[in-house]
Amino acid sequence: MQRNFSFSVDEYYHIYNRGTDKRIIFGNKNDYNRFMTLLYLCNNTMPIDISNLIRGGLSFTELMDIKVNEKLVDIGAYCLMPNHFHLFVREKRENGISLFMKKLLTAYSMYFNKKHKRTGGLFEGPFLATHVDTDEYLKYMLSYIHLNPVKIIDSKWKENGIMDRVKAKKYLSTYVYSSYLDYMNINRKEERILNKVAFPEYFTNFQEFEHFISEWLSFSTKSKSPSLVKHPVKDSPPRGL
Repeated sequence: MQRNFSFSVDEYYHIYNRGTDKRIIFGNKNDYNRFMTLLYLCNNTMPIDISNLIRGGLSFTELMDIKVNEKLVDIGAYCLMPNHFHLFVREKRENGISLFMKKLLTAYSMYFNKKHKRTGGLFEGPFLATHVDTDEYLKYMLSYIHLNPVKIIDSKWKENGIMDRVKAKKYLSTYVYSSYLDYMNINRKEERILNKVAFPEYFTNFQEFEHFISEWLSFSTKSKSPSLVKHPVKDSPPRGL
């Protein structure tokens, strides 16, 4: 799929991609942690060799303590799923998104291929992107990205609505491979991946964010989602993402 737009500084974008042939790209905790470390360290105008740092014995927590230089993009939200990922970013400097994604996907592919003794492309072509250009669309992306893990326990929730809201909310509170916990005021190193102040302040505290997510968890096929009624999502990701 070819993008029909160019990235512009100060604009917001939904970035996503999945494994080739829908293959699993995050098989265990180490894979997820490596990608999250790269989200932090690759968002840097200077080159950095994470393999050398890891060989030097630095832990995940210590890697997240490394000071980075000027960032290429602002990351407002992310979610890693077994065979794909979602990022919500703001172009911080000219060509920032393209350079960041090249560094990120190249570094992770090299790690994954070496680990599994494979060659060739890991992802299903170039990364995909949509321009997020209205307030309703921005708020939709914050819910869409953070609710993605619900599909792991209820694959048809978007079509049928949430069958067990309490179970879904509990699962989200334990899913550590997204920025959901950072919006819920949980203190952890992964929050350094984000720059929330570069995004509109829709939620003044975590209770407001929790209420917002609860609204989405409560929607059914009879009463459509609160944002989609007002703002049908254009250029939505392919089915399965």
